Amino acid sequence: MKKTLLVRLIQMLFAVFVVIICGCTELQNSLPAGEMFGSVVGLLQGSQSVSMNEQTVAAGLKEALRVGTERTVGQTSKLDGFLTNALIRIALPEELRTTANVLKKMGFGSQVNALETAMNRAAEKASGEAKAVFWEAITQMTLKDAYSILRGGDTAATDYFKARTSASLNSRFQPIVTEKMSQVGAYKAYNQFKSTYNTFAFTSKSAPDLDSYVTQKTIDGLFLVLAQEEKRIREDPAARTTALLKQVFGSAN
Repeated sequence: MKKTLLVRLIQMLFAVFVVIICGCTELQNSLPAGEMFGSVVGLLQGSQSVSMNEQTVAAGLKEALRVGTERTVGQTSKLDGFLTNALIRIALPEELRTTANVLKKMGFGSQVNALETAMNRAAEKASGEAKAVFWEAITQMTLKDAYSILRGGDTAATDYFKARTSASLNSRFQPIVTEKMSQVGAYKAYNQFKSTYNTFAFTSKSAPDLDSYVTQKTIDGLFLVLAQEEKRIREDPAARTTALLKQVFGSAN
């Protein structure tokens, strides 16, 4: 019995020595020293501790993004979710602002306000459709991505998500924005504004494509709110509303 324990101890020490000498950086970077040692022991004993740990981390990150996405969509898709939120409120395109300010002084302020309100209403309605698009992207997360995000900065998950999904979100989101803008009367307001704009424009720039502009601003707004939610989950234990979030992010602090 003592001989067997001694052999296992020697095997474990040798395994740790090999890890250090060979410089298994991926394992060292992704796990604290204690967990790394435990993982090596698990491998020697034929256990599934490494696999379970990886699965837990990956599931925890996906859970964080799911929870963050649901909260984000809930905030932005409600009435005034964009319009009264100074952080994400969609203002007129920069090319229109100088002329818009002049038009307000000339008594056309109602046209300017109507257009801005319609753009934000479209964003609010469109953002309600974002959950399914986000979840599809979440399921593509790899194990390596999960560990990198867990050990990353306050918005590592949002940054990862934004870098890998912005293009597909844009192509899938624009038809939704177009539909919602039609529903809230944004085009009617925009056509009225453009007619006045073209008459009194104080710039040589043409009026921009409203669909593309509102689509991008809607996506930008969603990511800004999602980043806030991610920070809450990382920093505030009360924001970790599921057992999985408490397990994964509690151990990451």
